Amino acid sequence: MESNLLTDAGADEMNQDFSEYVANLQLHMTLQARNLVPTLKQTVVDSRQQLLHQTQANFEKLVSRQGL
Repeated sequence: MESNLLTDAGADEMNQDFSEYVANLQLHMTLQARNLVPTLKQTVVDSRQQLLHQTQANFEKLVSRQGL
C-alpha cells in the first residue's frame, strides 16, 4: 500500500511538471507568434488586403518556380 502511495505522488509530480512545461511552451509560442505576424496598421482593411496580396504573390512565386 505504501509503494502505491509513492507511485501516485510521483505521478502527480510528473503531471504537474508536464503541465508547467506545456504552459511555458504555450507562452513561448504566443510570444514568437507576435514577433512573426506583422502588426496591422490603423487602416485595418487596407493592411489586411495588402497582407493578403503579398501572401498570394509569394505563394504564386513559389508555385511557379516548382518543376512539373
